[in-house]
Amino acid sequence: MEKVIGFIGCGNMGKAMVEGIMKAKLVYGDQMIVSNAHPEKLQELGNTYDFYIADNETVARHADIIFLAVKPYLYAKIIDEIKAYLKKEVILISIAAGITLADMEQMCEGACKVVRAMPNTPALVSEGMSAVCFQDGIDEGLQAEILAIFESFGKAAVIEEKLMNSVIALSGSSPAYVFMLIEAMGDGGVLLGMPRKEAYHFAAQAVLGAAKMVLETGLHPAELKDMVCSPSGTTIEAVAELEKNGFRSAIIEAMRSCAEKNHKMNQTKK
Repeated sequence: MEKVIGFIGCGNMGKAMVEGIMKAKLVYGDQMIVSNAHPEKLQELGNTYDFYIADNETVARHADIIFLAVKPYLYAKIIDEIKAYLKKEVILISIAAGITLADMEQMCEGACKVVRAMPNTPALVSEGMSAVCFQDGIDEGLQAEILAIFESFGKAAVIEEKLMNSVIALSGSSPAYVFMLIEAMGDGGVLLGMPRKEAYHFAAQAVLGAAKMVLETGLHPAELKDMVCSPSGTTIEAVAELEKNGFRSAIIEAMRSCAEKNHKMNQTKK
């Protein structure tokens, strides 16, 4: 890719994306500019990947595609600071849960093009899942370049913006649910006598393998579950206990709460 990529903000999500992009060698050091409220926190990452550490104005002046990777409440302030330096052909990408395309358009006042996206932290290990919504008028060539950035650290899909609440609950926040599952499985292993480090390793690999089976076989998750559950066997005993304790209902309700929280964040701004 020939374009210069910029990041304003480099917290957990921004760092995962920067590392994912640089690991994939989509761009090289002179094509990546990163700013952060605390520049000293970028030194270790900058030493590893040799990108430019700059201020917000420099990112706005020189980057062709800019990721705004800061907390939602900072968006209006930062965009107000940088919009005088933005060019019409620049793409400004929101990765904040509560910031819509309409919000971005209003804040930018036509200074540049805008995109909304929701990546997740597995970008750090090149297994991210990102949803992308494009502002009207962004041509197919630019869309392809933006998708290539997200696909450099995982998978990406273009969605209608009305589905973003679902995406935030389904893939944006869900790594936390899975980490809790792995932690709980690890605790179960420890309870049954396995050393903790080994228990987490077994649990994480089991989750990874199960996810790959869903993606690569194309079979319904229920069918894959049934393949493991022998009549009167150990697995169906465990599944029955999970059902008794509301396993699936807890996950569904957690996702509903996540989506409702995002909806409320959007409503609060109006």
